[in-house]
Amino acid sequence: MSEKINKINGIDICTESFGNPTHPAVLLIMGAMCSMVYWDEEFCQRLADTGRYVIRYDNRDVGRSITYEPGNSQYTVVDMADDAVGVLDAYGIDQAHIVGMSLGGMIAQIVALRHPKKVLTITLIASGIFGSDDNNRDLPPMDEKILAYHANGATLNWSDEESVANYLVAGSRLLCGSKHTFDEKRVYKQVTKEIKRANNLLSMFNHALLKGDDFYEGKLKGINVPALVIHGTEDTVLPYEHGLALANEIPNASMLTLEGTGHEVHFNDWDTIINAISNHTSAV
Repeated sequence: MSEKINKINGIDICTESFGNPTHPAVLLIMGAMCSMVYWDEEFCQRLADTGRYVIRYDNRDVGRSITYEPGNSQYTVVDMADDAVGVLDAYGIDQAHIVGMSLGGMIAQIVALRHPKKVLTITLIASGIFGSDDNNRDLPPMDEKILAYHANGATLNWSDEESVANYLVAGSRLLCGSKHTFDEKRVYKQVTKEIKRANNLLSMFNHALLKGDDFYEGKLKGINVPALVIHGTEDTVLPYEHGLALANEIPNASMLTLEGTGHEVHFNDWDTIINAISNHTSAV
């Protein structure tokens, strides 16, 4: 379990693996503005203990991977999908199960469409349809309180690590569903690690500037690998209807509903999520 920097598509991408390299590979792709530390180390190890070789990595502009000047978007979601495949190539992996959280799930959709021979299954957690904002599906938007909270980030002193940590923890609290108790201690530990590891913490906001590729919009019916959609009923970022729409549009997708769960991979849901991924990835 040691991080390493890989040269992928001409850029530096930081990765870490768990488990036995001879076991079936599971690639974890985290969501916007979050590094791989939000795939909790214990979660990764427990997933590996089901007989999987688990790899997590930092997307561009977060963690120890390449960062660009804040406010200057240099790449697309499609580039990020190619990065994911590059991570597999760096480990010598021909095929893998792809698990994406939020934006990571949208990246997983593109990987399945763009590099189908690399993908055995996809699991989409708290995610939505790639490009759905432009497709008139009438899906509910992000909760206004999330947008209002992060608008305050402009006034934060980003050189004060304690203030930044408190800001990020409070932001995570907003994502927690009513069924769960917010684990402030665990999240504070993650956030602190996030701040310490970041090449440039403010670069994470470049994810808000991400452009996609119109070519992949409306192409979900072309995904021909087994798909599992996992979504909480109290998701405030991508409301539950986004998960339902995903499961409806991807052929033969299965749906796991997490009652009272928000936009999170909460500790209390780990057993359910890990068991679901284990079963889903065993069928292939």
